[in-house]
Amino acid sequence: MVKERARILVVGGGYVGMYTALRLQKNLRQELKRGAVEITLVTPDPYMTYQPFLPEAAAGAISPRHVVVPLRRVLGRCRIVIGEVRSVDHARRTATVTTLATEEKGGPGQRLAYDELVLAPGSVSRTLPVPGLADHGIGFKTVEEAIGLRNHVLEQMDIAASTRDPALRDAALTFVFVGGGYAGVEALGELEDMARYATRYYRTVRPEDMKWILVEASDRILPEVGAELGRYTVTELRRRNIDVRLETRLESCADRVAVLSDGARFPTRTVVWTAGVKPHPLLDATDLPRTGRGRLRCTAQLAVEGTAHAWAAGDAAAVPDVTGAGPGGECAPNAQHAVRQAALLADNITHALRGEPLETYAHRYAGSVASLGFHKGVAHVYGRKVKGYPAWFMHRAYHLSRVPTVNRKARVLAEWTLAGLFKREIVSLGSLEHPRAEFELAAGGKPSHDPPGNPKGSN
Repeated sequence: MVKERARILVVGGGYVGMYTALRLQKNLRQELKRGAVEITLVTPDPYMTYQPFLPEAAAGAISPRHVVVPLRRVLGRCRIVIGEVRSVDHARRTATVTTLATEEKGGPGQRLAYDELVLAPGSVSRTLPVPGLADHGIGFKTVEEAIGLRNHVLEQMDIAASTRDPALRDAALTFVFVGGGYAGVEALGELEDMARYATRYYRTVRPEDMKWILVEASDRILPEVGAELGRYTVTELRRRNIDVRLETRLESCADRVAVLSDGARFPTRTVVWTAGVKPHPLLDATDLPRTGRGRLRCTAQLAVEGTAHAWAAGDAAAVPDVTGAGPGGECAPNAQHAVRQAALLADNITHALRGEPLETYAHRYAGSVASLGFHKGVAHVYGRKVKGYPAWFMHRAYHLSRVPTVNRKARVLAEWTLAGLFKREIVSLGSLEHPRAEFELAAGGKPSHDPPGNPKGSN
């Protein structure tokens, strides 16, 4: 039983944040009823994004609303604050938070006091000072970026189908993906599959007219599935006329021309950047110990090392791998570890509040699965290597089992079933990204934003 009223602050609404809060409200349901515990979760978005499904959302296999989990629905016993934690002063047990209300008033933000802190802000895209990247690059880490990329690819096909300018057509049909990890390979595989299917409805665009290019700085892709399956993936992508360039870097994409380190130049209107992630910049604004790579230094019990009442897991935390399987002695920052760490983290906070011994996180990595498009995939699970349709099926089955809530599982399964019975949707709804543009024009003003490569009135 918790002896005193405890205020638990969870920073971040991703895998670790949501699953930790979900487990805490289950473990501490009696204390929550009595008012002995208060759980507050601060997150920029009112939903958790299930990122492994972003490629399928981009390809139209899953509706965007089924890739996200509404936090207020699943965390009914928690206080949800939509905002961003700007800094943490753990010595004083306070966090400075900005919300939509404080930004509207132009204030400095509000201070939230806490007794127990869970830091799970996740990671952000790791970009490099590549000329033109900030102006023309497209990320692939959020559901908004995934849907925006789908719309963008279909819009480029529309541009190519409506022009006689060979240079513009070639640039519109050239798609460059930078980064050979999960995000880059799966996004490219799914979108190429979708675009190839869409060409049957375009009289002047054929699959062979499109150029799909994957750029990877190292000598292999998908290192998580092992060298053999990585080579298999390269072979399969090249069979689909996807240009895979290993040990190659993007040196510039200024003026809509992708310049590679091997000397190749590709005029293109699409550069997708998926070349890794880095710890969230919030960690720079805390007084907590970190490793040389910027992650929080944690114990195997998921407590911040040398610091009482502070906890962390996921991408933001350097958790020692007591099984000895992790690279560099640390657990890999991936979803498999994040979900399991969240459960133990919530249990250990419960133990700490009740004066009970803490548990140690020990999970041996089970393996990896990756989709390469419809009915295509690779998997390396418990030492077994699987390719093609069985691997694709394992990919879907595994991630379906990990989607939170029965309601969300049922919706995703229903969409997959319907997708197998009916034709794909190939509609671009790029105007949704700028819904006021039409009204601003009608009112005599100038649209504040036009989608890149899609001037107003081109539809």
